[in-house]
Amino acid sequence: MNEENNGASKNKWSRIFRKKWFFPAVYLTIAALLLSVVVWYQNLDNQIPEVLDREESQEASDEFSPHPADEDAQSVMEQQEVIQMPVLDRDQAEIVTKFYDYNADQEDQENALVLYNNRYYQSTGVDIAAADDEAFEVVAALTGTVTEVKEDPLLGNVVVISHQNEVMTYYASLGEVQVKAGAKVKQGEVLGSAGKNLFGKDSGTHVYFELRKDGNHMNPELYFNQPVSSLDSNAEEAEASENSEVEEDEHSDMLEEDPGEEETPEEDSIGEDEESDE
Repeated sequence: MNEENNGASKNKWSRIFRKKWFFPAVYLTIAALLLSVVVWYQNLDNQIPEVLDREESQEASDEFSPHPADEDAQSVMEQQEVIQMPVLDRDQAEIVTKFYDYNADQEDQENALVLYNNRYYQSTGVDIAAADDEAFEVVAALTGTVTEVKEDPLLGNVVVISHQNEVMTYYASLGEVQVKAGAKVKQGEVLGSAGKNLFGKDSGTHVYFELRKDGNHMNPELYFNQPVSSLDSNAEEAEASENSEVEEDEHSDMLEEDPGEEETPEEDSIGEDEESDE
């Protein structure tokens, strides 16, 4: 019985094999399967580079694109900086010429006058020198951008740095300069070395330092070790003080024109009148 069934099964498959359509159908089925595998593999290859490109693009964007929050954070950090004296070793530095303040006592006002070419000038900054009169490194008082580097015939080498919120710092009487215009500097970064200049020759080897807020001269000595934000509250007061200084200078000039008045040394601002002497 089993032999009969096996014989019938073999005869059935033999009849199928002998059909004309059998082998073409097998070939078409195999070809369709192979084609499907090839198409799937090609699509897989195309998808992988796209995914990789998106990942690389995202990584590059995260790494190099500045984020607005980062810029805001940097601005806030600069506003929280404490204004430091522009020297590395503060213990060895001393202020030898003060900022001229009309509200200061007579001794401080006398220490804020600079005699040049038989004429007195009011100092709009401070001269800082070492106790041994040796050269020393001058550093940035605040983080900022160097906007100007020049050689002045009276003040020597000058570096100007702009900071956040309309704050500017000026460094003059430099011997060597190690920065260029456009450079970004951090607080405490070396700008150059102290030197000598023609205008402040009586101060010896020193750096002349100015601090300005909204274009107004501020007394650096009052703001050393104070946050930058402290300049905001006193900027208007400084502007009013400078306006009163101008009016007082004009009044002094009228008195000097009177032939009956005894001549007295003129007191002028260093930053405003030096160009006329050049």
